[in-house]
Amino acid sequence: MRENILNTLLTSILETHKDISDLVFLVGKPVQVESHGELHSYPDELASSILNPVQIEELANLLMDGIERLKRDLQEFGSCDCSYAIGCGRFRVNIFRQNGHHAIVMRKLNTAVPTLDELKLQPIFRQIIKEKTGIVFVTGATGSGKTTTLAAMLNELNQTARVHVVTLEDPIEFLHPQCKSAFSQRELGRDFPTFAAGLRSALRQAPKVILVGEIRDRETMEIALTAAETGHVVYTTLHTINAGQTINRVLGFFGKDEEKMVRERLADTLRYVVSQRLIPKVGGGRLMINEIMGSNLRTREMLMLGEGENRSFAEIIDASAQYGWRTFDRTLIDAYTQNLITEETAMIFATSRNKVRAGIDFAKKLAGVAEETGGIKMKLDIGPVDADPVASVQPGNRKAPSVDFSLLATG
Repeated sequence: MRENILNTLLTSILETHKDISDLVFLVGKPVQVESHGELHSYPDELASSILNPVQIEELANLLMDGIERLKRDLQEFGSCDCSYAIGCGRFRVNIFRQNGHHAIVMRKLNTAVPTLDELKLQPIFRQIIKEKTGIVFVTGATGSGKTTTLAAMLNELNQTARVHVVTLEDPIEFLHPQCKSAFSQRELGRDFPTFAAGLRSALRQAPKVILVGEIRDRETMEIALTAAETGHVVYTTLHTINAGQTINRVLGFFGKDEEKMVRERLADTLRYVVSQRLIPKVGGGRLMINEIMGSNLRTREMLMLGEGENRSFAEIIDASAQYGWRTFDRTLIDAYTQNLITEETAMIFATSRNKVRAGIDFAKKLAGVAEETGGIKMKLDIGPVDADPVASVQPGNRKAPSVDFSLLATG
């Protein structure tokens, strides 16, 4: 397949579908375009649109561009990662093998660096970026917006602090301009061979802030903790869904005999765990909800002792709501009271359905009281979800609840 044919195809897809997140190329299916979490066929489900093994293999070879490292990774590990750019967009590419054939997923990357205000992130994020040492985890499933959140945090840092920032990414997704901060952005495979090697060399590059795109092994985690202990602040991601699972994942990189030592290191270095998910929003699209846990005496004690029958990170987060910490359930209840999500969505994504149910029922009760009293505005500060289900409610605010597809042929 010729490069100009691929570029024409990608341009047509981007112009036809709005809010694209991924393109999926599989044998036996038309090109699958993901938008707002749902797949759509491009251009249609006709037999002429269905991809065959030769077409996808040629596309894979074009994307790998003869780079031996990518070919070797695909051969040895069954997949490889690279990037691809055209005039109207950039893509993160994963090429893999499934059922004996090549397959490809292309993640569309945003070219504009987001801001905290654009993402509507809570004020606590401006406190997070003021940390001078330690480690900050941003966690969530693939496609939950971890990289976008980190980009917004680094962008805010770029506007407010004069520091050297070294990023280790796979691939580079957002290109940060040189503003108050000095940015050195390095890409896996092009600028460094492994995250562990890149992080080890970053310690000699005079950074104040280090971004590690993802921690994938024990060695990288070990060096990240060392960096956090030696005067750097480290931002990184893990594929975990909450604070407790994040701590367990870190401990899982090490042996049982090292657990006590690792818990002590985490108690000293952990600053924040931000976990996030994308859920369906009223009116279409998706809403990012998050859980935020910081560091205080109780979290450090929990890190040393571990969660137990009568103690959990969720309870500590609820008790520290005045500092901007929040659980997923608290965020879901707040989103419901603001008419951003439906009751059904809140219940589906709840961690504790009993807590979220209590919060929703309380919100409905207050809304009913407001209607009876003529829509008088009320704002209640009622503490954690465990004690009282809703932080604040605005009563009366709640209502009942194309390119010719033959272009893919060999050029």
